[in-house]
Amino acid sequence: MVLNKMRRIERSIRSALKDFPRRHVILASAVSVCLLGLTLYPVSDAAANRQVAESVAIPLDTSLETIDQQDASHEAPESSLTWREQKVTSGDSLSTLFARASFSPTDVHRITSSKDGKLLLDIYPGEILRFGSNSNGELEELHYIQSKLVSRVYTLKDGKYQSKEQVQVPDTLLTYREGVIEDSLYMSGLKANLPDKLIMALADIFAWDVDFVFDIRQGDSFSMLFEEHYLSGEKLGVGNIVAATFTNRGKTYQAVRYTNKQGQTDYYTPDGLSMRKAFLRTPLDIFRISSEFNLKRKHPIHKMIKAHRGIDFAAPRGTPVYASGDGKVIGSGYSAANGNYVFIQHGQAYVTKYLHLNSKKVTRGQTVRQRQLIGTVGATGYATGPHLHYEFLVNGVHRNPRTVQLPQANPISKAELAAFQSATNLALTQLAQAASTSKFASSSPGALRGGPASAN
Repeated sequence: MVLNKMRRIERSIRSALKDFPRRHVILASAVSVCLLGLTLYPVSDAAANRQVAESVAIPLDTSLETIDQQDASHEAPESSLTWREQKVTSGDSLSTLFARASFSPTDVHRITSSKDGKLLLDIYPGEILRFGSNSNGELEELHYIQSKLVSRVYTLKDGKYQSKEQVQVPDTLLTYREGVIEDSLYMSGLKANLPDKLIMALADIFAWDVDFVFDIRQGDSFSMLFEEHYLSGEKLGVGNIVAATFTNRGKTYQAVRYTNKQGQTDYYTPDGLSMRKAFLRTPLDIFRISSEFNLKRKHPIHKMIKAHRGIDFAAPRGTPVYASGDGKVIGSGYSAANGNYVFIQHGQAYVTKYLHLNSKKVTRGQTVRQRQLIGTVGATGYATGPHLHYEFLVNGVHRNPRTVQLPQANPISKAELAAFQSATNLALTQLAQAASTSKFASSSPGALRGGPASAN
């Protein structure tokens, strides 16, 4: 009897639910089994009330789709944003990026008209824009990601966009590298797994004491401590050289980075003398010497003995030419012999001259700083090809730019010397310890033994 009753109920349920979605059927079947159990096996009123109370977790008239929507809205509420991302490529403008993300010129105008909105007009390839729109399709947030460390967030509030810069501070670790010169500093730096940036920085630090074109010899060596930046375990790149040595022809020069009380950062010897001289040894980076300083040289055009009171640096037309020291432009013009020229007065005793320029970037009376662009290499005037003719005068007398004794830049002041030594001793000690335990320590002429070496 009971069995027949159960079969009839089962057929009724199947007939009623055969056209329902599968998930509806599952829910209905579960409810039916519960009701069937109550029908076949009556319980006390108290137990029945308790059973109903425990079963009313989900209303019986709620479909599974509704349940799924409730769960989804709990995990991602209606105010959650839909995100689109655009990477800036060459030729992109803010308008094209907004259009690709399905936003209108009106959106561009609204956000660029807000505070700090003009910053978005200076986007560069490689940067990223992340667009966050609400359920109405309105741009509610814009993330302008300039790098892995720096981003700016624009948020819509009360009809206006507000911005906030977000800066992450990376972890900085010190790394040691060293090398022995076999052919050139650049090739030796690559063998030591140094990026181009650090190789050039090393050359810049010691450029006042070492001529990296003519003075380098096989067996010269270098060592350095430099910064490496990490964010969440990912290496972002390298920072500054903290301390370094360079040994050239048996003489070791050492430099350490220091920021003084005025916030100016430079490199100094362990005794506080500036590595920077008052003058650059050469006023351009790419060159070969085509004619040395020679008071008895035969002129290549006039074919007669005529003193060559400077050095000719052959370089491609347009190569940048820099002021070799701080000073004031006392001449900027053109003459048949000199072509385009610039003359700079440095204090009372020194004058530098730059001839045959293709173009001049400064004017008479202008104040210039060391390594400021003053012109480009050319072949104007009496010139057989693109080159810079460079002269160096001391108290009106021409001197050889390659061999003249260059005056020292300002050292650390006596009042700040104690602070300088306290701030730099650790880096110098770490550099010496790393060098003393390195693979080159016993064989390299540039290895440090027993402590830091001072440059004379």
